[in-house]
Amino acid sequence: MARIDFAFGAQDRLRTACEVVRKHHQQGRLLLIYCSQAEFLGQFDQLLWSFEPDAFIPHVDADDPLASCTPVLLTTRPPEPTMHTQADTQPVWLLNLDTACPSTAHQFERILEIVSLQPGDIEPARQRWLDYKNDGHKLHAHDLSARTPT
Repeated sequence: MARIDFAFGAQDRLRTACEVVRKHHQQGRLLLIYCSQAEFLGQFDQLLWSFEPDAFIPHVDADDPLASCTPVLLTTRPPEPTMHTQADTQPVWLLNLDTACPSTAHQFERILEIVSLQPGDIEPARQRWLDYKNDGHKLHAHDLSARTPT
């Protein structure tokens, strides 16, 4: 079963997700970012290029020809670690931006969830928490609301 890390209380879910992606990319991790809604994932894609003037996070769609040499992949298809060609040499972490748990969650070692303070974000996150718990995953909560904005 996967370890699921829920980061609750983010001021801005997508911006926090960008910061999380940058942190893990700098640590050399392979990341797969999933959302079944193409428009929402497209917004996140654009934000990854522009959330900070000096931030560079190489990322492409999982079906892009450059995916085999890119550490951060985006997908609207059900995520699988094997979408990363380097998955046989190091674990692939999943950042779930979808409103539901991916049906393939059990295939990942680690899943990251970002939850904002917006009411429309909280209820689906609560349901994901329950779904992951009922599936036997190891859940960890992190309160971001107490962090001092940078």
